[in-house]
Amino acid sequence: MSRAWSLEEIAKHHTRSSCWVVIKNKVYDVTEFLPEHPGGAQIILKYGGRDATAAYEPIHPPDALDKNLSSDKHLGDVDAAAAQQITKERESRKKTKDEIRMEEAQARKPPLSRILNLRELEEVAKSVMSYKAWAYYSSATDDEITYYENMRAFSRFFFHPRVLVPVSKCDPSTTVLGFKSSIPVFVSGSALAKLGHPLGEANITRGAGRTNIIQMVSSNASLSYEQIAHSRISDSQPLFFQLYKHKDDKVAEQRVREVVGLGYNAIFLTVDAVVPSARERDIRAPFVLEDQEREAEQQPAADGQQKSTQETPRKPSDVDEEANVNVFGTAGGLIQFDDIDMSWKRTIPWLRGVTKLPIVLKGIQRVEDAVLAMEAGVDGIMISNHGGRQLEYSLPSIEVLYKLRKQRPDVFDKLEVYIDGGIRRGTDVLKALCLGAKAVGLGRPFLYAQGAYGEEGVVKAVQILEREIVTSMRLLGATSVKDLVPEMVERVDWQPRFKL
Repeated sequence: MSRAWSLEEIAKHHTRSSCWVVIKNKVYDVTEFLPEHPGGAQIILKYGGRDATAAYEPIHPPDALDKNLSSDKHLGDVDAAAAQQITKERESRKKTKDEIRMEEAQARKPPLSRILNLRELEEVAKSVMSYKAWAYYSSATDDEITYYENMRAFSRFFFHPRVLVPVSKCDPSTTVLGFKSSIPVFVSGSALAKLGHPLGEANITRGAGRTNIIQMVSSNASLSYEQIAHSRISDSQPLFFQLYKHKDDKVAEQRVREVVGLGYNAIFLTVDAVVPSARERDIRAPFVLEDQEREAEQQPAADGQQKSTQETPRKPSDVDEEANVNVFGTAGGLIQFDDIDMSWKRTIPWLRGVTKLPIVLKGIQRVEDAVLAMEAGVDGIMISNHGGRQLEYSLPSIEVLYKLRKQRPDVFDKLEVYIDGGIRRGTDVLKALCLGAKAVGLGRPFLYAQGAYGEEGVVKAVQILEREIVTSMRLLGATSVKDLVPEMVERVDWQPRFKL
């Protein structure tokens, strides 16, 4: 039976054998969940026996506790004295160096009207978001070569524009899986939007609805799938779902049935992220923040006296702690329990048996797999290397699209083809469409847009892309997306000299 708990009682439960945490003044027994936590047990134990709200809220949907803990693990509320103490400690907590930096950046960020392109949105986001958020969003695997090549690859493709074509009427709209979109762009699934802004994915949902583009929602969203569905500006606003398949078919099926029941319109099965990769910038973020705070503590005190810079002697427990460094980071922990034994023979039929929604395979990286997808009868494929966040030295998506167009043009007649990765300009979008893509997905740019300016930032990002797309279509001599054909693009063996 639930009851009110004092801080003294809660504090006794901070070990692997008995671990309690407080979230929004409610007490939870997470002992049995420790080995199952995607981010590892250590991060929970760090907050064992005390309030974990500030660490929990930005990266967990509100229904996570209900889904992962049985009702008997919901122990009740903190008592009145505890609630008062938690509030007092929260209000009196000293701001970190990173929080001070963020506040200063917010005060001087430019008005949205002065933002001209997606890169400028990214720069503002970098300045105003927490270092943890920036490290998670921007990180890519290993040396981040694939991440940068995704963008550079577009510079190897040049246009052959037509002239003397009337272009006063130019329509950039299209359909994606039969759903209308104002431009051939959709929001590619990206996790943890609340890291960048308190309203998280809801900003993207409303911004997408206002501009008539489609949002793909990640399995690892920081809002619940229900909250995101309820954030739509109308019941008819389409939503796609990016499925990371859990290794337990029953858990995976429950997730699919949940989003089907909420009115989601398609399933994008992620097939290129079966194990966590080494996204070192994300993994390193806690060390950077710790060093910042240590440096701040060592600054001269107000009376001019220098604080001691002597290192605390290392203890045996410090050595033990090094062995428990979270090498998965924020990102890798999200997919620790995904199915690493998916196959053409088993997984696609399984998913077809669970839902009648359109199925798209997200993460195709070779022509041969695109052909297998066509033969499997899926509704679409998304050529993607996960934004450079999975296998280093994966070919850039635009290069794979180009190879598919040259080697198996018949695939485009049997299913819809999309790409994501490295798209930052309207011209990038048009190059992909000329080569046969039905539409393109953007992930990071929408996270940056909402992180910098919230919902209005998402609207601005779409407006920028629409302006660039329409302008470039007119200069290409195209009045609709149907006019964008392979003959309008040529791949060259040289690249222009410019700085990304």
